[in-house]
Amino acid sequence: MPPMNRRSTLAAAAAGLIAAPSVARAQTPLRWRMATSWPKTLPGPAFSAQRIADRIKLVTGGQIEVQVFSAGEIVPAFSVQEAVGNATIELGHTASFFGVGKEPGLAYFTSVPFGLTPTEHMSWILQGGGQELWDEVSQRFGYKSLMGGNTGVSMGGWFRREINSAEDVKGLKIRMVGLGAELFQRLGATALAVPPGDIYPALERGAIDAAEFTSPGSDIQLGLWKVAPFYYAPGFNKPNGASELVINRVLWDGLSANLKAAIQAACEAEVTIALAEIERLNTEALATMIGANGVKLRGFPADLLLSARRQATELAKDVGTRSASAKKIGDSYAAFQGRIAPWTRASQHAFLAAREI
Repeated sequence: MPPMNRRSTLAAAAAGLIAAPSVARAQTPLRWRMATSWPKTLPGPAFSAQRIADRIKLVTGGQIEVQVFSAGEIVPAFSVQEAVGNATIELGHTASFFGVGKEPGLAYFTSVPFGLTPTEHMSWILQGGGQELWDEVSQRFGYKSLMGGNTGVSMGGWFRREINSAEDVKGLKIRMVGLGAELFQRLGATALAVPPGDIYPALERGAIDAAEFTSPGSDIQLGLWKVAPFYYAPGFNKPNGASELVINRVLWDGLSANLKAAIQAACEAEVTIALAEIERLNTEALATMIGANGVKLRGFPADLLLSARRQATELAKDVGTRSASAKKIGDSYAAFQGRIAPWTRASQHAFLAAREI
């Protein structure tokens, strides 16, 4: 008999987990490794990865144990999806838009400039057909995708100098990924995909002039204000910060319905917990940044926002021409945003405006 390859080994392991009696399963748990795109101590996504790993063990009664690895320990930060899909590793925690080079439509499952907010995004994924579209795409690349947390509404980024007009963005080298990167390039900047752990040294040595990551609760850990003190809002480039749990498709397909439901429940719980946590962390971090660290909070100039909004509309049209999947996903996303926008304006927007009176 020829030796088993990595993919068939994973399938056999999953089958063994399901077929074995419950007593045997308890004695011999399936041990999975989770590669991530984050430094291990990074608040926000790294915390979500570890909590999901812990919760999977808990909700499966110890049948599945997960060991978490930082970016670069097994695979590079931007290679997690590929590593899971080709069975190099069992699990990954990353962001869907890191895979836009293979499928442009993957951007929609993380964030789109001027797009859905975190709660709107969650509604699209769970109630608006988003998960089904995500499954169609991810299974082509050998993995199953689930929401794996959320860092909420992002800030616009850290800049070494002030931005007073749309002209000031032209020529800037900025760390940014996803469709936000393309948007800033249309505004005249040069966007570079720098892994999270390398953002500070890139700013420090002048390889980039600005950097966007997520929001204060996560950004504070990176210490970016030391080399880029101007912190801009709003994060029009990334109004949602959904992270992604990816599971090797052979493993996923081999699991029982109960274990699949347990993993899904672990992920859905993390979205709620992560959003609650990041709101607290953002509150504390922003106060510290402004009070103790001398961060200069700024708002993007109106002409930049207007230009960005126009360019975002054109960008969305362009993405829809890049693949059949991107068109299908983008149409679903835009239609859902159109349906939910009136309610968001009548509820959240109106209330927040009234609260500031």
